[in-house]
Amino acid sequence: MTVLVAYNASPHGEAAVRTAVAEAARRRLPLAVLDLHPEHAASPVDDGLAALLADAPPDLHVEPVTVRPEGTEPADAILDATEASGATLVVLGSRKRSSMGTFLMGSTTQRVLLDSPVPVLVVKDEYDR
Repeated sequence: MTVLVAYNASPHGEAAVRTAVAEAARRRLPLAVLDLHPEHAASPVDDGLAALLADAPPDLHVEPVTVRPEGTEPADAILDATEASGATLVVLGSRKRSSMGTFLMGSTTQRVLLDSPVPVLVVKDEYDR
């Protein structure tokens, strides 16, 4: 049982990590982090992500960060990580997009919401309000 957060280097991704840290601490569950940027696989944890995780409560167990495999769609990677981590909650950041934008471009968030076997918490950053 874990809380899984899908992170990307954006205000929405950062809001998702902050929310996931709070949820994992509240539920007393470990936190699993999936970095959605495949180019981070060969380097240490993204500086922004490292700073967010450094602010986590000291008693929160944070699993080693995993990175989306290159060539894997973000939604597939999130759904695979959900299963692999035994997540009981998935936290995603989402940006505001019109219905036409979603129709034309598809939506990782929509796909995860529809296909996830566990509850999904979608978080927006403050400037989207």
